[in-house]
Order: sequence, then C-alpha cells, then structure tokens
Amino acid sequence: MNIAKFGTLVWTDFVKAAFTAVLTAVLSALVPILQSGAIPTAAQLKTIALAGIAAGVAYLAKNLLTNSKDELLRTEPK
Repeated sequence: MNIAKFGTLVWTDFVKAAFTAVLTAVLSALVPILQSGAIPTAAQLKTIALAGIAAGVAYLAKNLLTNSKDELLRTEPK
C-alpha cells in the first residue's frame, strides 16, 4: 500500500481523487436530473463537471495535508 508522507502525494491519491470526483458529480447532480426524466443541458453538465473537479481537488488537498498515519496537519512521526 502506497502511503504518502506529509506534504506529498502518490499516484494512488490521484486515482482515488478521480473516483471521488466522478462519484460526487454523478450522485449529487446527474442522478436527480435523470430521475426527473430530463436530459442534462450543457450548462448543467458544466456545473456537474465543476463540482466533480472541486471534489477531486479537495480530496488531493486533504491527502497533501495528512501524514502517513492519517493525521491531519501533523508532520511525520519520528
């Protein structure tokens, strides 16, 4: 298992961020639109994409500020 140290990211962080971004976008916006029987407009798709990107960036920021023991804003234990 690749666990990044405080202030670093590993490739699995990017994969997990992409997964988080897609799930956030689909579950929070696209599903209700499709359930209403409508086809998403370009403006709605843009909003969905931006929400997904924001979720992915937030996930990466959290991982960047977490050490290998999953402690937020704490440096690596010695």
